[in-house]
Amino acid sequence: MAAAAGAVVWAVAGAELAWAEGSAEASTADLREVITRLRNVIVALASAVGTLFLTIAGLRWMLAGGDPSQVEAAKKAMSGAGIGYGIAILATVLMAVLDYIVQGG
Repeated sequence: MAAAAGAVVWAVAGAELAWAEGSAEASTADLREVITRLRNVIVALASAVGTLFLTIAGLRWMLAGGDPSQVEAAKKAMSGAGIGYGIAILATVLMAVLDYIVQGG
C-alpha cells in the first residue's frame, strides 16, 4: 500500500518537482502540497466507502426479518463501518501530528 501511495505521489508530482531546477524549499513545498491533496482524497474515499457500508448494514438489519444471525451480521458490519470512520479521522490527526513534528513546532 505504501509503495502504491509513493508511486501515485511520484506520478502526480511529475514535472512539478523538477529537482534540478529551483530551490529545495520550493520542491519540498510542492511535495507537501501533493501529499496533502493525496491525503484529502484518501480520507474522502474512506468516508464514502464507510457510508456505503453503513447503509448496506442498515439495509441488512431492516431486511433480517428477525433472524438473529442476520441481525448479528448487520451489527458486525456497522461496527466495521464505525472502525473505518475512526481510521479516517485518526489518519487526519496523525498526519497533523507528523507535520508538526517534521516542521519542528
